[in-house]
Amino acid sequence: MAASNRTVLQFSSSSSSSQSLSAKVHPLVIFNICDCYVRRPDQAERVIGTLLGSVLPDGTVDIRNSYAVPHNESVDQVALDIEYHHNMLLSHQKVNQKEIIVGWYSTGLGVTGGSALIHEFYSREVPNPIHLTVDTGFTTGGSIIKAYVSNNLSLGDRQIAAQFQEIPLDLRMVEAERVGYDTLKATTVDKIPSDLEGMEASMEHLLALIDDIYKYVDDVVEGRVKPDNKIGKFISDAVGSLPKLPPSDFDKLVNDSLQDHLLMLYLSSITRTQLSLAEKLNTAAQIL
Repeated sequence: MAASNRTVLQFSSSSSSSQSLSAKVHPLVIFNICDCYVRRPDQAERVIGTLLGSVLPDGTVDIRNSYAVPHNESVDQVALDIEYHHNMLLSHQKVNQKEIIVGWYSTGLGVTGGSALIHEFYSREVPNPIHLTVDTGFTTGGSIIKAYVSNNLSLGDRQIAAQFQEIPLDLRMVEAERVGYDTLKATTVDKIPSDLEGMEASMEHLLALIDDIYKYVDDVVEGRVKPDNKIGKFISDAVGSLPKLPPSDFDKLVNDSLQDHLLMLYLSSITRTQLSLAEKLNTAAQIL
């Protein structure tokens, strides 16, 4: 890619032209980006890659997969391995033909000078691509992931700047994925939580949410908070999804599932021990 003299502008608030556009990203994409960042070449300061997914009927961009693209970057020039990019795209579409290019990602804090050049390339691959930035250093607290769209600012026939406008981004995950995501966000971790520790953290989080719901309902009943029909519908759906079982039967169901889970952990531990002993015995037999 050739060098560009255009200015790059970054805005946090959304303009009227991009209010209707939003994106949602699956946790697999974030884990994949962080893994690629850890495995990057020593001289690389950031990782760049392609985002795959689809556009939902309501216009939301659903980002479900990604892959890194090798690149070389200097102060005023960016070079992408386009052949590698196209080969990876063909490989992914052999597995899932419905996944198309929806944008690109980069690690780091926000938009940089070379982002306009890379975005220009992906604009030729797909109309109005999404630019996803991931702060792999987790230096900004909760807002480590941001999504942008780009508009060209022109003066007459001359393009003078690329405006990157932030758009709403939704990160949705099940509870098991949230445990891993919270561990990933922690700057220092003594050890990866076990299955039981992850279950305990999930239950504590669930109890905190139930306490918040109790407080909200009490405030509405007492007239301290104005009722919200949308929140009320969510609570009603959540309560309606609970199984209609006596407390004793529900406790037995949970305990049986827990015992099955503990049995699987015990069997897997025995299997690992047996494989380790077999490997050591095989090594000793080869030496003798």
